[in-house]
Amino acid sequence: PANAVPFNQDWRGISAATFQRFGAFQHNNPEFIGRVVIPIRSITDKIVSFCGRHQGQNDPKYLFHPSGNSLPLFPLVKPIQGKIILVEGIMDMMNLHDKGLTNAVCAFGVNKVNEDKINILKIQGVSAIDIFFDNDDAGQLGAEKLKELLEKHELPSRNITMPGVKDPGELTASKVIKIKETLYNA
Repeated sequence: PANAVPFNQDWRGISAATFQRFGAFQHNNPEFIGRVVIPIRSITDKIVSFCGRHQGQNDPKYLFHPSGNSLPLFPLVKPIQGKIILVEGIMDMMNLHDKGLTNAVCAFGVNKVNEDKINILKIQGVSAIDIFFDNDDAGQLGAEKLKELLEKHELPSRNITMPGVKDPGELTASKVIKIKETLYNA
């Protein structure tokens, strides 16, 4: 958008280069002051929404514009050995990408995956999904429900949890590398 300023700093353990790769910016629009804004793109690379993550403790933490849009699974990635790793939030996804796990995809919440999105994944050549939702009650319940839905649609999945880890957004580079090695022998 006009008057957008590229976001080019490290934040939340994610490098400036990763924010730049995803087109992150800041803007003086009153809705987005104090937020890092990331354009959300569809499978055709069209911007369908903007996700603004507040840099402080203000509510709402995330703001989407326009509100009410159906969000795609984001971003479009190249599967590793036919698999993607599905996370709840955009910062979780960006942290994994930043640390080298480039098949991470954001669902934008625990209940946002539906049959249409599953079919799109299958068309893209995804043959299995590793679910790595937050390690809280909502995340784990959502992961179990999603696992059932994926298996109903013949897309094998497994739920990934790590003791002591609240969410993928807090993982260090060494932990992400270990996950990548464990999941994909890469």
